[in-house]
Amino acid sequence: METPGVLYVVACAAPAAADLARLVVLAQADGWQVHVVTTPMGARFVDAEELERLTGDQVRSAYRMPDEPKGLPAADAVVVAPATFNTINKWAGGIADTFAVGLLCETMGFGTPILAVPLLKDALARRLAFGRSLDTLRQMGVRVLFDPAAPSHARMPSWEQVMRELRSVAGKQNSQG
Repeated sequence: METPGVLYVVACAAPAAADLARLVVLAQADGWQVHVVTTPMGARFVDAEELERLTGDQVRSAYRMPDEPKGLPAADAVVVAPATFNTINKWAGGIADTFAVGLLCETMGFGTPILAVPLLKDALARRLAFGRSLDTLRQMGVRVLFDPAAPSHARMPSWEQVMRELRSVAGKQNSQG
């Protein structure tokens, strides 16, 4: 049986990132080779030691230096969860000032299937810039799993729901290839 391939999990600075190991374990159970990337602030929310133990790879949050070897294999899919207001807006605008956003911009350019799962405060979700950014990402082929009508305490879907959505996103891409 063919495995799904390489999955990048990109985590931003939101409370759900503290439980990212659960998503990693679920993805690995589906056969994904998982690599974790965080935004600089997102690194403060995850247990990097646990994630590195689970994946057998370092958690990356900064650009590598030119003399350092490339460390990430090409992605077959990407999950951005939790995705913050800041990251969504910078990503949609092409502002690659962090390794995580630069990686998202690049993988989007390769046509890699991407699932974004925003998690942010109600006041930020109501900003016009955020809505435009989601529209931009959707127009560029990103699947967005976000219900603005959900109460803020229930806005982050379960990791199981994220995995179901990933299967759909990656399955459509795989069937086209």
